[in-house]
Amino acid sequence: MEWNSKIIKHKGERRIVVSFEWNEQLIDRIKRIEGSRWSQSLRAWHIPDTEENRKYFNLILLSDTLPSEEGKLQIERFTQWMRSRRYSENTIKTYIDALKSFLVFHREKLIVDITNEDVVIYNNEYILKNKFSGSYQNQIVNAIKLFFKIVKDSKIEIEKIHRPKREKVLPNVLSKEEVKAILEAHGNIKHKAMLSLIYSCGLRRSELLHLKFSDIDSKRGIVIIRQGKGKKDRIAPLSLKILSLLRQYYTTYKPRVWLFEGQDAGEQYSEKSLQSVLKQALYKTGITKPVTLHWLRHSYATHLLESGTDLRYIQELLGHSSSKTTEIYTHVSTKSLQQIKSPFDDL
Repeated sequence: MEWNSKIIKHKGERRIVVSFEWNEQLIDRIKRIEGSRWSQSLRAWHIPDTEENRKYFNLILLSDTLPSEEGKLQIERFTQWMRSRRYSENTIKTYIDALKSFLVFHREKLIVDITNEDVVIYNNEYILKNKFSGSYQNQIVNAIKLFFKIVKDSKIEIEKIHRPKREKVLPNVLSKEEVKAILEAHGNIKHKAMLSLIYSCGLRRSELLHLKFSDIDSKRGIVIIRQGKGKKDRIAPLSLKILSLLRQYYTTYKPRVWLFEGQDAGEQYSEKSLQSVLKQALYKTGITKPVTLHWLRHSYATHLLESGTDLRYIQELLGHSSSKTTEIYTHVSTKSLQQIKSPFDDL
């Protein structure tokens, strides 16, 4: 399929513009992207210029030219290999999407002929050229390393594939006042309970959606998070305020399978709907920061640290395998900083 894309400033916004021959399937996919629009003057579709859209957009455009029959077969084998080792479906999807973009880029080569130099070329001509982040590049490296680990007669030297220099990005944290405003924004008790439980227990989005009512142990005062990231179970303390809120919610909605269900009984609440719940709360509070659900988890960890909770306990509560992951919250805690007097005050 012939297509062209470019980034322009359209009506004051940075947009990714794409033009291509009529393709009903591709148009349907683009329509599903939030903020996508058709421009009569440009005679093309355009979407917001975000890193997520750049990644998704490149993948769907390349999907029709992907891969050779050999590539399809190897991708299927790789998928089955990961499933047999019980990788999570989210991890499998991430690795397959990353691998697809790499194999499409080198679709003219046999997989057995791909070398380390081809990885370097891909990084320069695709990752850097499209201004993707170091974390996305790291995903690609993980997928390539794992894939070529099981490919026989490969020319790739896995241990020589380099990773991008890790970016030192601080987690985004809200003040307690901002968190309170967000959690109290909704009158709907289900929406309020979902956001409140994420913050009060430091949950990931998927962990909240996979909770069942039996995971709320009111007698022990804990929430059981089953098979979180890395397929690890853990527990988090359950506050009395949250327990009271959940009881009110249960009386009103009476979920059957999942703690939070969609419109149909027994149907798991969707990630997209949960994101919409947060978006509505931000609109009601007037908070203009680009807050995501994960900001609530970051805020939970930081507020715990600021209240004097030992870093080792926070590591357990968040389900981090390494203490180094948890230590990043020491860089955003303001407790110690507030005790430092600026020399400006003495002028």
